Amino acid sequence: MRNGGPTAYRADLAHRATERRARRRRQPVARGSQQPEQAHGRDPEAGREYEETFTTLLMQQGVPKMRSRVLTCLFTTDAGSLTAAELVGHLQVSPASVSKAVAFLESQGLIRRKRDERRRDRYLVDDDVWYQSSMIAAARSNAQLAETARQGVTILGSDTPAAVRLESIARFVDFVAESITRAAEQARDILHTKTATTPRSDQRQESGPGR
Repeated sequence: MRNGGPTAYRADLAHRATERRARRRRQPVARGSQQPEQAHGRDPEAGREYEETFTTLLMQQGVPKMRSRVLTCLFTTDAGSLTAAELVGHLQVSPASVSKAVAFLESQGLIRRKRDERRRDRYLVDDDVWYQSSMIAAARSNAQLAETARQGVTILGSDTPAAVRLESIARFVDFVAESITRAAEQARDILHTKTATTPRSDQRQESGPGR
């Protein structure tokens, strides 16, 4: 993963997230903007904080900011899909910014579009997005690395120390790629299984057994 992976602390990203939160507190929502309603008794501020956290995580993995924000919106909407206008309203950005982001995400297979009854394009994250983008893409990248390493074996001479090192790299990467692909295939059904969420222990204590 780029930038040290999801657990690495990035001061620049943390500072950017803090600035965005401060701006949102200062700026009123524009009249007429299409902000999704807060359902299920959610705390709007907590929802925004979570969106910032998820967006920052995607950015730490190398996804540009606007694409990360669009993906976060699509992951966290109860509607399951959003129009470009709804994304513009929620993110408070220009239509051109959203158009560019969704075009790239769609070209990479990270999101797809469908037409609703009003013939509007709605964008959604496919259930297989993690399977396609995270697991399979990583396996393909590793396979390419292994192939390139073996090209070096041929070029540098199979009986040289450098070639032995490259062949070891290729065999290691082959094993990792095969393991990732096999695990992704075995776990793929999880993405299509709808299960009820389990309340946290503090939530269960608050509700009590007789409430």
